[in-house]
Amino acid sequence: MGKIYVLPDHDIERLLGTALVGRIACCATSFDGEARPYVVPLAYGYDGESVYAFSGLGRKIHIMRAQPLISFEVDEAIAEDRWSSVIADGAYEELTSAADRRLAHEVIFGQDSPFPDFSPEQIVYRLRLSRKSGRFELPDGEEPPGATIPT
Repeated sequence: MGKIYVLPDHDIERLLGTALVGRIACCATSFDGEARPYVVPLAYGYDGESVYAFSGLGRKIHIMRAQPLISFEVDEAIAEDRWSSVIADGAYEELTSAADRRLAHEVIFGQDSPFPDFSPEQIVYRLRLSRKSGRFELPDGEEPPGATIPT
């Protein structure tokens, strides 16, 4: 067990920009009558402000349509006492215009990737991130210079 520190802003952005999988946490009672959180992993793209992804119509889309406020999480772990994680608050927004859907595709797959013909059932969306915070742990004895311990 090591010490936990506050992840600096530049490392928050690095982790959001490089993680392979993120997790959406959403919750809405109007979807299934229960106020139970739902957490789902997803592959995504990040442009420095928002997370972009696409999906078929299912539970997460129904929940986010009913209650667009979400949390988004990414992490990386090298060992049980050497990890980093980021949690961000945000809001779900469906992208319906051709320009917005093309932007999402470029953020997810890169500008040189051929643009697919999304079917009408394919839902393309953005999670506009607001508050972001992060933590990291290092083994005892490895104290980074200038690191802050969370309060």
